[in-house]
Amino acid sequence: MGTDDFFKKRRAKLQERKIESKTPKPNSFLIVSEGTKTEPYYFDGLANYINELYNSNSIKAEKPTIETCGEGKNTISLVEAASKIVARSPIMYEQVWVVFDKDDFDNFDEAIELAESRGFHVGWSNQSFEYWIYLHFNYSDSALHRSQWCQKLDDLFKSNKISEVGYEKNLTNIFDIVTKHGSIKFAISSAIRIERSYNNSIPPSKRDPCSTVYKLIQELKPYIEPLTK
Repeated sequence: MGTDDFFKKRRAKLQERKIESKTPKPNSFLIVSEGTKTEPYYFDGLANYINELYNSNSIKAEKPTIETCGEGKNTISLVEAASKIVARSPIMYEQVWVVFDKDDFDNFDEAIELAESRGFHVGWSNQSFEYWIYLHFNYSDSALHRSQWCQKLDDLFKSNKISEVGYEKNLTNIFDIVTKHGSIKFAISSAIRIERSYNNSIPPSKRDPCSTVYKLIQELKPYIEPLTK
């Protein structure tokens, strides 16, 4: 047992040294999401948009590094997964974001506190990421179940002839769709307006609807100026 303890402590010290030796990378973002489709597709689309701006030499700000990971985990388990990704990463990210939904989880507030205690930023949505998507098109302060937000998007996509099949969670071009037919600037202003309508003493789990994904977009605002003017 003594030998086992010795090697465990040695491995722990080596891991600490490995983390300490990482060089912080400026303008680097790690985005770890609960969903494996909609959220990663959205943020991958955003990263692709930024890359196209740089390729066309239409932006002067230093190019950011954006990594997205769709983990298929929720709340606290997602925060733990993000911690493992950070520990394994060869670089130290300037900003680490976890993106997850309220859904029906009871530990929503606890997960947000845990993430922030580890230095992570949180882009949470109550009830779902679909609410953030909806805000690109219309303002709403209705407290609806996540399935209803999907239905509202489905109706909107069909009525506006955005997609004949309506809204689907596996739309790889979801970012292009919402920025072409909607407005990311409007989504940001709407999300801020909603958040300000709540008293600060009200926990995130009780702020229905609400989404702080806009805070992540604001951090990337210098790189997407054409979409936010």
